[in-house]
Amino acid sequence: MRTSAIRRTAVAVTAVSLALLASACSGSEGGGGDKAKGGSSAAAAEPAGKALTAAELEKLALAEGEVKGHKVTKTGPEDEVAGDKVVVDKAECKPLADAVAAVPLGEAKATVKRKVIEEPKKDDAATELGDLTDKDVEDALGAALDMTATMVSLSSYDGKGAEEAVAGLRTAAGACAGGFGMTMGTDKSKVVKVEEIKASGGQEAAAWALVSEQDGQKMPHKVVLVRQGSTIASFSSINLGSIASGKDFPLPTAVIDAQAAKLG
Repeated sequence: MRTSAIRRTAVAVTAVSLALLASACSGSEGGGGDKAKGGSSAAAAEPAGKALTAAELEKLALAEGEVKGHKVTKTGPEDEVAGDKVVVDKAECKPLADAVAAVPLGEAKATVKRKVIEEPKKDDAATELGDLTDKDVEDALGAALDMTATMVSLSSYDGKGAEEAVAGLRTAAGACAGGFGMTMGTDKSKVVKVEEIKASGGQEAAAWALVSEQDGQKMPHKVVLVRQGSTIASFSSINLGSIASGKDFPLPTAVIDAQAAKLG
């Protein structure tokens, strides 16, 4: 494990507020998009929706204690990235960059956010420090940092706005599969791969695995959308251990399933 990777990961742990979403970006593992419960054809048959208020979304958002093994908190100003601070070198990739940054897609009327961080996995193996090899230390550090952090955004839309937002992200992901450059604030990275993967939930679901490169280091990332009526739950995830290793990590299905269940 490179020293620079460990240093970056240590900073990420300290700033576990998910502001480091601003430096993550691009695609990985394969699969197939899952248009759950009828997908786009079902969406076309749905009546036009009415946007929920922020107060109504707050009641549907995840709360502490609702995802086992995870800490759920409301976001603060330090977690936010303004949409105009997300800049891409290909205009068609802007919706995908916004999803990575947890910026509301399309014409959202109201949005509430949560940050959900996986609790560290406990290692019950009692080993004297002097007995540890360099590999033991590296493995232990990797296990301690194997935590997935997810920004969850609930956004509501009028009319067909929710369906259009999902369709827009699908179009952007397809057009930008070969990669693109992205800047969030002063943080620049290169998305080197975008690949659709399987997700389920709600009336419509879509997900992508991404990989970005920054300072020569690869960083896996996951983006998931779950639509229920006129509301979209958007999930933007990184794994602290993956920041150091560059290896892929699984979807945070416990978080996705818990939020989808609250949407009905």
